[in-house]
Amino acid sequence: MRLNVLIVPDKFKGTLTSAAAATAMARGWQSARPTDTLTLLPMSDGGDGFGAVFSQLLGAKPNNLRTLDAAHRPHRAKWWWAPESKTAILESANVIGLAMLPPKQFHPFQLDTFGLGLALQAAAKKGARRCLLGIGGSATNDGGFGLARALGWQFLDSAGNPLEKWTDLQALTRIMPPGKRRWFEELLVAVDVQNPLLGMSGATRTYGPQKGIRPEDQALAERCLRRLAKVVQSELGVDYARSPGAGAAGGLGFGLPAFLGARLTPGFELFAKHSALARHLRNADIVVTGEGRLDNSSLMGKGVGQLAQSCLNFNIPCLGLAGQTADTKKLERIFTRVAALTDLTDPAQAQAQPALWLKRLTRGCALQLNAESAPKPSTPGRSPRTAAKR
Repeated sequence: MRLNVLIVPDKFKGTLTSAAAATAMARGWQSARPTDTLTLLPMSDGGDGFGAVFSQLLGAKPNNLRTLDAAHRPHRAKWWWAPESKTAILESANVIGLAMLPPKQFHPFQLDTFGLGLALQAAAKKGARRCLLGIGGSATNDGGFGLARALGWQFLDSAGNPLEKWTDLQALTRIMPPGKRRWFEELLVAVDVQNPLLGMSGATRTYGPQKGIRPEDQALAERCLRRLAKVVQSELGVDYARSPGAGAAGGLGFGLPAFLGARLTPGFELFAKHSALARHLRNADIVVTGEGRLDNSSLMGKGVGQLAQSCLNFNIPCLGLAGQTADTKKLERIFTRVAALTDLTDPAQAQAQPALWLKRLTRGCALQLNAESAPKPSTPGRSPRTAAKR
C-alpha cells in the first residue's frame, strides 16, 4: 500500500533548519515505509530561514553585503539574488536578528533597524526591482525608525533637532522624507502574525518581553511607538498602526509600509504561491509537517497551522511533529495526529540531537500507520488515503 507523502516542515528554531528537519523526517519515514514516494518541501512563513527557502523556490543565488547588526556593529549579511527576474530576497534575522547578539548584552532600547535599511538600499543599488523580505526573528522594537533613517528620513523634535534614538520618539513633532521614497517596484513583506502596532496585543507588550523589554520598560516603548504612529498619520497622511501585522518584528510591519510603500502579505500565502503547494497537496495521500514548538500560537497565522488547515480542507491526513507540544486538544482539531520529541526523550537530549530524535519520532509515526492500516481478515482492502486517515 504505497503512499505519496508530502513533507513540509518549518524550522525547529535554534536546532534545525526547515531543510534539515525535512531530511530527518524523510529518513525516519523511509526506514519504516521504504516503498512510499516522498516529496520534500521545506517551508518558511517569514522567520529565520526565509531566505534559504525562497531562494530555492525562485532559483536565487546567495550574496553577501556589508551592513550593521541591530547593535550597529559591522556585519556581513547574506541575501539572495535572482538576476533574471531582478528579485532580491532578504530576511531580517540575517541582518538584525536576535540570535546574532550575545545573550543579555544589549537592551532593546540600544537596538534598531538601521542595518536593515542599509541592506535594502544595497539590494536596490544592485538593480533589484522586486524584493521579498521576511521580517521574523528581529531583535528590535523601533517601529522601523532606524530603517527609515538609513534611507534618508529625518525625525525632528519641536526645536528642529534630529532624533537619533528610537527611545526619543516621544519628543517627535515632524518627519522629513528623503528625495527618494520608493526603492523597489514591489516590496513584499512576509509576516506570520496579525498583531497591530499598539496596545495589549501590539508589538511591545506581545513580543517585547522575548527581546528583553522588561515590564518597567513597556510604558516608554509604547509612548514612543504611539507618538511615531500619530506623527506619521498627521505628516504623511497614512495610518498603518491598526493594520493586521503592523506589530510584527517590533513594528517593522508598520514602518515598512509607512516609509517604503511595502505591502504586507501572510508568509504562508507567499510560500504556498511560490511552491505550488495546492498542486502538491492534490497529489498527496498524507502530509507530515512540524516546527520547534506546536501550541495554540501555531493556529494563529503560523505556517504549520495554516498548512494543517489546508489539509483539512483538502481532506488529507496531516501529522504535526514538534520538539515540544502544548494545547494538544486544540491542535488535534486540525491535525490528524500530534507528537513531540519530548514524547521520546527529555528536552536536553532533544535539543542536543534534534535530527536523530526527529528521525525516530517520524519512524514511529510511520510504523503506527502500518499497524493501523494493516488489513484485518474480515476487512476489505482500503484505499491509501482512507488508511492514512485511520
